[in-house]
Amino acid sequence: MRRRVQQHTLGHRGRKGDPLYRIRRVLLRGAERLTDRAWQRLIDGLDAGDHDQQIAPAWIGKEQLRKMYTATDTDQTRRRLSDFYTQVADAQVPEPTRLATTISRWQNEVLTYFDTGRASNGRTEAANLLIKKIRRLGFAFRNFDNHRLRLLLHCGVTWQTPQPVRIRSRRPRMVA
Repeated sequence: MRRRVQQHTLGHRGRKGDPLYRIRRVLLRGAERLTDRAWQRLIDGLDAGDHDQQIAPAWIGKEQLRKMYTATDTDQTRRRLSDFYTQVADAQVPEPTRLATTISRWQNEVLTYFDTGRASNGRTEAANLLIKKIRRLGFAFRNFDNHRLRLLLHCGVTWQTPQPVRIRSRRPRMVA
């Protein structure tokens, strides 16, 4: 969204001296991790570069969505999610509105995260994506064992290979 606003207002991609480009990393950080200097940079950058007041409401919406994941129970999560929807609706910015639409479609699944003791299948999904990626790379394998070995190597399996048995007990005579 910052890129879109910057392209619209300045007519080019971000450059070193552009106010929104200078705060791009600050916008990605959580509010609780901002130092006083970072807060000042954020405020100054938004004052100088956010003329249409689109980035600041979106950043606040992002923080409200992050705050939802610190909720202790489902009711508190529902209230925080409602606050997020209200913030996004009031802002009337396209990107957060699209995000809120997606989250509302998946609201039951998001709330299930809190009902299941914060269980996630993230590791399983990551492994599946890695396997699919390697499968795309190794589509020409004719031997399944080679494909299996490639998967194991990419997935970070540590090999427990035994030490090779020594063939000779002494050095040959011809070696100096």
